[in-house]
Amino acid sequence: MNLILSDRYLDINSVPHCSDINFINLSELKITSCIGCFGCWTKTPGCCVIRDDAVRVYPLIAASRQIMYVSQIRYGCYDTVMKTMLERAIPIQQAFIRLFQGETHHLQRNVAPKKAVIIGYGNISFEEQELFRRLVARNAKNMNFIDFNIIFAAENKVEEIVKQEMSKWEK
Repeated sequence: MNLILSDRYLDINSVPHCSDINFINLSELKITSCIGCFGCWTKTPGCCVIRDDAVRVYPLIAASRQIMYVSQIRYGCYDTVMKTMLERAIPIQQAFIRLFQGETHHLQRNVAPKKAVIIGYGNISFEEQELFRRLVARNAKNMNFIDFNIIFAAENKVEEIVKQEMSKWEK
């Protein structure tokens, strides 16, 4: 499965094989912040105790083989709606820790290895780009990315770049 998570609407229907892609506009969903209760690890393993739209998104993140995040970059990080969703995806991790490439990371809970494209847009300084690169590299280890590419774009070029990247995805 291929998945695009975006913080805004994208007109991608004109791309061939678009039907093979799940597109989720996070700005249209009700996703509240993680409350840090760890219920998804202890009370209801693999399921968040907060019942909102995030509970239908994080299983798609886990199952995807190719994933694209489209987010405005603020202060070297994902914008609020994307950051909130990614934090709410912790049910796809387990509470248990493993040693991975000399570092401690969470065990995965049936998370498919995936290729990722992260498109960050906005007025992004060089320092913010560097900070964002480090953030994505750290996230990649916990999100089971086997490969990832970060693309920085002007806001008016986002759809064009998304379509170009979608055309590269395997059918």
